[in-house]
This record gives sequence, C-alpha cells and structure tokens, in this order.
Amino acid sequence: MASTTFVAVLFLCSFLFLLAPTHSDGAVPPSATPVDPSVACNSSVDPKFCRSVLPRRGSLYDYGRFSLAKSLSDARKFFDLVGRYLAGHSSLSPTAVLALQDCQLLSSLNIDFLTSAGAALNYTDTLLDPQAEKLQTLLSALVTNQQTCSDGLQATAGAWSVKNGLAVPISNGTKLYGMSLALFNKAWKNRGRSKGNHSASELIPHRRGLLFHEAKVDGDRRIPLRMSAPKRELFERWSGRRLLQTVTDTVLVYDVVAVSQDGTGNYTTITDAVNSAPSNLDGTTNGYYLIYVAAGVYQEYVVVGKRKTYLMMIGEGINRTVVTGSHNVVDAVVGQGFVAINMTFQNTAGPAKAQAVAVRNGADLSTFYLCSFEGYQDTLYTHSMRQFYRECDIYGTVDYIFGNAAVVFQSCNVYSRLPRPRQSNTVTAQGRSDPNQNTGTSMLSCRFLAADDLAAGGGSTRTYLGRPWRLYSRTVIAESFVDALVDPAGWLPWNGSFALDTLYYGEFGNTGPGAGTADRVTWPGFHVISEGDAANFTVSNFILGDNWLPQAGVPYDSGLL
Repeated sequence: MASTTFVAVLFLCSFLFLLAPTHSDGAVPPSATPVDPSVACNSSVDPKFCRSVLPRRGSLYDYGRFSLAKSLSDARKFFDLVGRYLAGHSSLSPTAVLALQDCQLLSSLNIDFLTSAGAALNYTDTLLDPQAEKLQTLLSALVTNQQTCSDGLQATAGAWSVKNGLAVPISNGTKLYGMSLALFNKAWKNRGRSKGNHSASELIPHRRGLLFHEAKVDGDRRIPLRMSAPKRELFERWSGRRLLQTVTDTVLVYDVVAVSQDGTGNYTTITDAVNSAPSNLDGTTNGYYLIYVAAGVYQEYVVVGKRKTYLMMIGEGINRTVVTGSHNVVDAVVGQGFVAINMTFQNTAGPAKAQAVAVRNGADLSTFYLCSFEGYQDTLYTHSMRQFYRECDIYGTVDYIFGNAAVVFQSCNVYSRLPRPRQSNTVTAQGRSDPNQNTGTSMLSCRFLAADDLAAGGGSTRTYLGRPWRLYSRTVIAESFVDALVDPAGWLPWNGSFALDTLYYGEFGNTGPGAGTADRVTWPGFHVISEGDAANFTVSNFILGDNWLPQAGVPYDSGLL
C-alpha cells in the first residue's frame, strides 16, 4: 500500500474517533458508547500495554480502529527493517538469510491483513458472521506470523546482531497485534451470536460436496468440472478419465494445464505450472486454475505465493503423484483457496533429523482431499488461517500435526511411526498463543493407528494424542477410532506445568481400545466434552465450511455424525 493510502486510513480513523456511529433507529450501539481504556483492555493478553497505547477517551469502535491503524504502521516499519537487514546479508549465513526472507514474507502478509481489516471496519459497526469470522482469522494470523518469524530467527545459528536488533520490534508488534485482535473481538465479533451458540436442532449433520462421483475409474473417482469443451478434452486426454456430463456445474475451472516429466504436458515441473497461473483469481467469477500433475516423483520445493489464489492441483493418486525432498526448506502454501487432490507430499529426512516438514500451509480456505503427508517430526505444519483435510493420510512421530490454523481433519488416517530410541510420539502440537484467536485443531471421524514400522518394532514406544506447544493450545478429537497404541493418559505435558490450566483439550464419542478416558490426564484444561461442546468444532461451526467448501467441490460432513 502506498504511504498516501496509509495516511488516508489514519485520517479516517481519527475522523471516526470523533463521531460515534448510530444504528438506523437512532440508538447508539453499546460498542459506540465511550468507555474507559481499562474496560476496553480487560480482555487483552497484556492489559497494561493496551492501556498505555490507547487514547484516554473513546468507544470500543474508536479504540479498535485506532489500534488497527497503529498496528499497520508498525507492520510497515518492521517490513522495512527486515529489508534493511537483508540488504546487508553478505555477512549472514544462508540459514539466517532464509529466516529473514520468511520474516519478510510474513510481515508482508500482516500488512495485507491489516489493510483488509481496516478497510472493512472503517465503514461499519455491524458485521455478519462470515465477515466477522474472516476478520478474526486475519487478525489471529497476525500474532501467529509474528511468532513464526521470531521462532525462525531464534533457531538460526549465529546472526546475533539480527536477533538482538529484531527482538524488541517483534515483541512490540506481537503486543500490538494481540491488542487489535482483542479489541476487534470485544467491539465487533462478540456483538452477534458467538460461534457454537447453536441449539441441538440446528446441528443436524449433512453431507456436502459433489466433486468426486461414486463411480470409479482405475480405483479413482471421476471428477465433474465445469470447463470449456477444448479444456475438457485436454483434461480427459491427460488424465485418461472421462468426466461425467450430468454434474458438470460443480466446480468452475478458469484454465487447465498439465505437468508431466516426459514432456507431454505443458510443463515438466510443478513450480513452472504454479508460476504460470494468473494472479488474484477469486474462484467464483473466473474459477480455479487447474494443474493436472501426472504420475511421477517430483523432487522440487513448491511455493504457492499469496498472489496465486484459487489454484487447484490434481494428481493421479497417493504414491503415484509424489512431491518429495529431504530439505529443511519446506513446500509452502499461502495463496487463498488452494485445493490439492490425489497427491503425496513427503519429506524423506529420517527420524534422526530434528524436523521433517512436508508442507507448511498458511492459505486461507484451503483444502486437501485424498492426499498423503509423510515425514517424521513436524510432518504437517497447519500454520494459520482456515483449513480442511478430508480422507488424508498423515504419517509422523513427534508433533507431526502442528501449527495454529483453525483446521478440521475429517475421516483422515493418522499413522504414528517408529521414532528414535527412548522417544515418544505426539500426534498434535497446537500453537494457539492468544485466547482471542479463533484457532485450534479439530479431528473428527479420524483413525489413530500405528504405522507398519511402529506396529512391528515399537512395543515400548509411548504415543500421545498431543502436547501444548503454546499457552492456549486447543485440540478436540471427536467420534474417532483410537487404537491401542495411544497411552491411557492420552496427552503429554510440554514442560512441567506449562499451559496445563490454560489449554483446551477435549474428547467426545471416540471408540477403540485407546479411547477410554478413565485414566486420562487430570489437567484443568482437559475435558471429556458433551455433544453440544463438540458441535462447536465441526466444519459448519468451527471454520464456517458451509460458506466456502462447496466452491471447492470436495465432500464433507458439516456436523457431527
């Protein structure tokens, strides 16, 4: 955003600070009534910091807009500061440069998120639930992005001057972003019916999505896609699949290209195909950019950048279309609306390596269907935003589903592998660091199983459903099959008593020899939850999937079974 745009936003915030908005009936809404800063700040993580920043007089709306403008200014300054460090990178190690480049990407995303939030909130005092959920998601991601930048720098050997120079700006930015999130929730998000405030009659489960028809060809499901006749002919020739003509209006396709290592497609690498996609598709008006990836093992680092939105990638099946590597730099997705189907993503760094991330996903409204994620420690990084995984296989050892997205796994197979000697398996490590974030990991109708190597030689290995990576870690497992590999305690501490009274771990309606809760941990934050509580973590309620998953065409159950 140009500097003049920021000045305009700041001016608008100042102007709105003087004018308390009213409803159409002339009444002043509660959030527009002047309140003391101490009242406005009482739901923030750091009320003292919040009070020190806010003006001495204003309404919740005023404070929220003021905080967003201040956060945007801070995000721009931080982006410029990282750029200055990168400009002198000749003295830095390659890992330090990578960490700074990641900070640069994350801070650019924060600028985008704050710009979007400010533009939406400067003109309204009332938000419908989908828009409020979107803005809460953006503001939740600010805090996550800042934490990820800090983690990356701290894990970098050397570069002490960079770490020390960025430590205070990162800390101050985290406080500002947390304050903006808290004020948004107080003024806008919490004025309507909160998520999960539904009666039992409203929580009737139903199945959505028609992308894959029940008919099968070569063990795979047919794909009805709406595209022009020439593009349909191309897709059918590349894929060897005849598309069903009777349900062709399911998913709109803007264009289709093929990746094949033998040169028969448009591209020989996935990266080139991704780079060929147009920028900023919306998925509704012009549809998805469809990349068909032929069978093969693709040893490349794939990045789906923030401008590559509504990109759909379809492979030929798990273990047939494979994206692989043993790198520390992982395949990363941030482009909104990304969809992957029938593919394997793997990191072949073995259990002796500290990390083996296969995919880092920070793409809002992203979907993985019939995919496999294979690694050991830290396999699948569900980094941020809203995500959905259906009928996927996830393999790993330590914290192998981790991150701070609002994410639902549905009907997935979760395979714990054989770890290093004397090492325990932990399936999840959820990273919610602020109680105002709408994030968490929800695992519904999944199966928690031992991979072949663990089943054959892991008799003394203990496996747990998760441990708290951050202070407000939140994970729910419902209506799933839990095999005997899971320890009766269920959950593992991170470090002593850290987060045990602030986390939220819930289990509901699980079956199998490892599902019993009689011997589960007795932490204040662990709960055997009711059906009503579990319903808060369904596709419909937790990620508002009914509003966006039909566009992707994948099947899903919106409620509990």
